[in-house]
Amino acid sequence: MSFSLDEYLAELAPFINLDCGTRTPSGVARVADLMTEKYHGLGWQVQRHQFAAECGPCLEITNAPGASHYDVMLVGHMDTVFPEGTAAKRPLRIEGDLGFGPGVSDMKSGLLSTFHALKGLSPELLARLRILVCCNCDEELGSPWSKEWLVEKARQSSCVLVAEAARPDGSLISARKGNAKYRLRFHGRASHAGSALAEGVSAITEFARWALAINELVNFETGTTLNVGTVQGGTGVNVVPDFVEAMVDLRFWSNEEAELIDHRFDFMANNPFLAGCRVEVDRLAFKPAMRPSEDTRALMALVERAGVAERMTVNWVEAGGGSDANFTAAAGVPSLDGFGPMGGGFHSEAEFLQLGSIGPRIRLLRQVLRALAESRQA
Repeated sequence: MSFSLDEYLAELAPFINLDCGTRTPSGVARVADLMTEKYHGLGWQVQRHQFAAECGPCLEITNAPGASHYDVMLVGHMDTVFPEGTAAKRPLRIEGDLGFGPGVSDMKSGLLSTFHALKGLSPELLARLRILVCCNCDEELGSPWSKEWLVEKARQSSCVLVAEAARPDGSLISARKGNAKYRLRFHGRASHAGSALAEGVSAITEFARWALAINELVNFETGTTLNVGTVQGGTGVNVVPDFVEAMVDLRFWSNEEAELIDHRFDFMANNPFLAGCRVEVDRLAFKPAMRPSEDTRALMALVERAGVAERMTVNWVEAGGGSDANFTAAAGVPSLDGFGPMGGGFHSEAEFLQLGSIGPRIRLLRQVLRALAESRQA
């Protein structure tokens, strides 16, 4: 099937030139409308799921309505990290071999390229392959409302391919770090810093002891890192502070090590450094690490063979950021990521899409799907 970059970019523009941050559910719904129209044009079934009023809808798309099991699940997200007004300031812009705009590679191009890969499959092959496409609405927040649905659908699938952007050097993603976000709240006792210092309990002092203890939990050898990213507290220089709130970012390769840190935080909260201080620990988000199993390595080999068929060398990288593949891999389903076109600069004004990679990456994904059909028939 011939590929026209100009036609592709014309299709991509409406996805970029609208505000669809996770907290803009109407914009995510508009992306869902565009995707629904495209897949209905292929004759595929599209189901819309609204998991919470705070987010937009998710889409469950298949060429095999009523199937209890799928040969492959393809995943992409429709939301971005950008606030309302961004699309008007930074619509899709082409400069040489690069495209720019909010969500251009994270991951509107992945959504559109997945559609084009499926559109190019022959009816004979589609008759042999039960495919599920899940378009997520809240990935940029860590999929708080959709992850149970994603895991349920992954467990009904033989494998999962996520169409986040390939790295700028073309590498696909075989592993991703896990991450967690913590909110720490420290409650002390206020007093006058001049006349009644001893009567106070400083929430800032308690927090400071925690900050040092958190730094001690960093283990660069195992890849476990923690960062106290924001701190708010205190009311005046002459007042012993009675409240501090801090946010902590945790990244890890070992799910077991992450749980040990979680238990450590609970222990520290129940055993504060300062008598009279109370500490609250809330884990606001948790995404398990994505590590390849033996079944995943077999899937990697299949992808590499598909690359050879397309005269393309497939390389793998371990990524620090997370995606929905973290959840599906942790559910025990072979999962790989990075099947979208190449890009980078995610979550910033510098986000870019390498235009020359779009056609080849569509062909690679299509070749992987052919290989899955052949392996199922063997």
